[in-house]
Amino acid sequence: MGESNHIEVWKRCLQIIRNNVPEAVYQKWFEPVKPISLKDQLLTIEVPSDAHMRRLEEMPLIDILAKTLKRVIGNDVNLLYNIRFPKTIVNYPHQNAQVASNRPIPFPINEKENINPFVIPGIQKLTIEPNLNPKYSFENFIEGVCNRLARSAGEQVAQSPGNNPFNPLFIHGGSGLGKTHLSQAIGLRVKELHPEKIVLYVSAHTFKTQFQDAALGNKIPDFTHFYEQIDVLIIDDVQQFNSPGTQNVFFHLFNYLQQTGRQIILTSDVAPANIQGMENRLVQRFRWGLSAELLPPNYETRVKILKAKSANEGISLSDDVVDYLATKITGSVRELEGTILTLLAHSTLNREDITLELAKKVTKQIVNVDSSELSLEKIRSVVCDYFKITPELIVSKTRKREIVQARQITMYLVRNLTKASLASIGSQMGGKDHATVLHACSTVSDLIDTDKTIRRYVSDLEHQLRPGK
Repeated sequence: MGESNHIEVWKRCLQIIRNNVPEAVYQKWFEPVKPISLKDQLLTIEVPSDAHMRRLEEMPLIDILAKTLKRVIGNDVNLLYNIRFPKTIVNYPHQNAQVASNRPIPFPINEKENINPFVIPGIQKLTIEPNLNPKYSFENFIEGVCNRLARSAGEQVAQSPGNNPFNPLFIHGGSGLGKTHLSQAIGLRVKELHPEKIVLYVSAHTFKTQFQDAALGNKIPDFTHFYEQIDVLIIDDVQQFNSPGTQNVFFHLFNYLQQTGRQIILTSDVAPANIQGMENRLVQRFRWGLSAELLPPNYETRVKILKAKSANEGISLSDDVVDYLATKITGSVRELEGTILTLLAHSTLNREDITLELAKKVTKQIVNVDSSELSLEKIRSVVCDYFKITPELIVSKTRKREIVQARQITMYLVRNLTKASLASIGSQMGGKDHATVLHACSTVSDLIDTDKTIRRYVSDLEHQLRPGK
């Protein structure tokens, strides 16, 4: 096919695509695309953004697009993207903004030698890109009891970076719980409110590699001078600072930034005290500000996440599907997002609606769905995971309020969800007698009626233990 009417060709493509994907997917990802030209088997299309192009290049959309183009134009067809707003605009719920660049800063240049690994020879001003992704905004960060403290602190930090009680702000939690999203959201908000501030997001691995390269080239002064220019420094996965040299240079950089009123934001998969191999002097500094933990999302937050992510992907989930997924997938936000994408793929490729049966089928591929009968051991394990305590602690004799509360909730759930006797429950919960078990069940029952926090705890746990009930 030589030159042709690209508009008519693209209309034929759209007709085929529309018959093979859900209407919401068609409207979100294909309808906004505009044909530009068709010449010698090369179709040029215009897409709204770089993010839109990347989405079209992912399965299953690229598979449908490729097959359609081959059917309409021919097997030798090639596709060229023209981005309407190159690399700056990302269409996302509640946000359609670009990330402002940092202002250029002066940097000493040796005319005979490029002494700084971050500078092109002859350039007297250095522009440090913030390395922030526009989609990681506060607007797209789903709030719940699992992350409210960290989010609130992050918003305060963004209001007055370097001039607040949370310096450093240390965000920690398991994989996939939103540490990167939240830390970048702070950086984005700083650039919005304080465009004159120099913001830099960098992974601990990148920081460590840059330092090692600087050390090998005898350029550590250049390395430290570069980082001393930053107003808001965000370092992700700081637990990877496992070498003495990296820890030493960061210790001195931390002190400099603190003393000059700069903001430091750190993330880690564990709390400061639990980072293996970290020097005590750094651990102590990590504790100077606020240490905020991100926990796995509870049932209500998981529902919010599923609705928001599915809307962003252009698919509609019924309430029973949302309830099932929120009940079964209790680990991380990343698992919830992966489930949405898998459902989209099944629905698009197989041209089927997203039903409860499809949700059950997909969920089994992502998480281990345990259909076994409930036991005291299983209930105790779920409660321990939920409250982040060890099984040994829950059956110990400690009278710490949070442990007693978890112990009583365990007894209440075992009594209501299994056929275990009072004596059996007591013996497996640290040798308690039947009167203690009765008292625990009565206490929790009363609190469910009067304390919304306890009511939410029990509801979350029941949803995990008896999904769909």
